[in-house]
Amino acid sequence: MARILDGAALAAAIKQEVAEEVRRLAARGIRPGLAAVLVGHVAASEIYVRNKVQACAELGLFSDLITPPADVSTEDLLALVDELNARDDIDGILIQLPLPPHVDSKKLLDAIDPAKDVDGFHPVNAGRLLAGRPALAPCTPAGVIEILKRSHIPIAGQHAVVVGRSDIVGKPVAILLLHENATVTICHSKTRNLGEVTRQADILVAAIGRSGFITTEMVRPGATLVDVGINRLSMREEFDRFFKGDAKREAAFAKRGSTIVGDIHPKAFEIAGAYTPVPGGVGLLTIAMLMSNTVRAAKLRRGL
Repeated sequence: MARILDGAALAAAIKQEVAEEVRRLAARGIRPGLAAVLVGHVAASEIYVRNKVQACAELGLFSDLITPPADVSTEDLLALVDELNARDDIDGILIQLPLPPHVDSKKLLDAIDPAKDVDGFHPVNAGRLLAGRPALAPCTPAGVIEILKRSHIPIAGQHAVVVGRSDIVGKPVAILLLHENATVTICHSKTRNLGEVTRQADILVAAIGRSGFITTEMVRPGATLVDVGINRLSMREEFDRFFKGDAKREAAFAKRGSTIVGDIHPKAFEIAGAYTPVPGGVGLLTIAMLMSNTVRAAKLRRGL
């Protein structure tokens, strides 16, 4: 039977380590600080940011939630970023995406001081990550590596296949796996004979953003499956495609009117050696790694 890689337990362990580090820094008069910028009112974004601010409070970090109106201009947001860059009590700056269409998101993210870029999206941090130099890595890819390491899944010498080439997940997770001495193949929607490639994977990371895209036929029995996808299903026919006969999911779907599925078809987990569930897997580590990055940024800024 496949081993479930429990994201909740791993995230709790990371948060505990972060809290201990925050206490050690407090003894030296240092309190790491995170500024979260939430533009307008997007329900999902409000939930995400609330969870991040709550995590700061639980772990002893300082947080500052800034909520500009939805019609704020790019120029005003750039001025806000300049202010946050200059504040000594702020070690990390988080701009919650997506932003309103009229805002130049790329210009805004590039304006963040790389030393405070706790999301790891800045080109400077991307370059440092590629070069293997100290950098703030994107939270979800960093979480993937933590899951593998803390679950004692071998990485060095293994063939890791990453399906997805986004700047936020696919590319950085491939680089991080390479730094851990895996042999890495990056695939995407245009890859020919995709199933032939994915079946070679000892570690298969799915981050393509398509419900159940990786099917059982595309997985080598015994492989470790890391599912980064979070796709919401609200149509009955979609639900039946993945979870027909699953009483627990059926009850949740009936109650909420929707459910979550990853980029890997749930049936594929049955032949895996180990896998991250959805929900309950990689997603839970993202906030934990954000807290860890904020503490790391605080230490790097002070030369600790």
